[in-house]
Amino acid sequence: MQLIDTHTHLDFPDFDADRDAVLAQARARGVNRLVVLGVYLDNWQRLWELVQRHDGLYAAFGLHPVYLERHRPEHLHALRDWLGRLHGQDKLCAVGEFGLDYYLGDLDRQRQQALFEAQLQLAEAFELPVLLHVRRAHAPTIAALKRFRLRRAGIIHAFAGSHEEAREYLKLGFKLGLGGAPTWPRARRLRQVITRLPLDAVVLETDSPDMAPSMHPDGRNSPVHLPDICSNLAELFGVSAEQLATASSRNAARVFGWQDPA
Repeated sequence: MQLIDTHTHLDFPDFDADRDAVLAQARARGVNRLVVLGVYLDNWQRLWELVQRHDGLYAAFGLHPVYLERHRPEHLHALRDWLGRLHGQDKLCAVGEFGLDYYLGDLDRQRQQALFEAQLQLAEAFELPVLLHVRRAHAPTIAALKRFRLRRAGIIHAFAGSHEEAREYLKLGFKLGLGGAPTWPRARRLRQVITRLPLDAVVLETDSPDMAPSMHPDGRNSPVHLPDICSNLAELFGVSAEQLATASSRNAARVFGWQDPA
């Protein structure tokens, strides 16, 4: 079984003590490509150095809405500079993580929207896919994406919306990222939505070190857990784990423009 972890924060300090061992274990379990996402200016350099050191690691850079108070107007200029300087390099695969978060009530929605749209413009300018954070904000996200109509679309990370919202994203060319959340039996509504999705709609992710799956409930999430997430979700789709892994890897390769999903 060959897998791509389309969303991980392997650069976070949570992995400082054993990052190389985690990567080795993940590869031994068939996780042969991992996308590591930047969330604010100060972690981009660390992230880029990490992906440069290891085969199979790829970088995305963005300004995450949860860190809204850390972002400054000049950080958008810095993001443009980073994307311009690295444009065309194999290790740069997307703009992200960015988006809208209406779950946290203290995040100014107007500022979020402006930051969101500015990064959509950058993605379009550099012809890169986007990796989007969307929490309780599907309606404004879909509305913005309909206005921008990105040529390369991207992934809705940790999708937890309705079937109707899923259909809207799919019509716009997006894939839906599935990770630990739907492995929990209590996520009944999300699990029901997943059963109605076609295999060509989804990609697999961990969001490690966060969003631990039900089979590893305690402690840090890890790319090592992706095969277990795949096996659990394959049951919802009514297919084998190998079939879901193949479909997810093929879908991810198409998003990122990789010729060979393996």
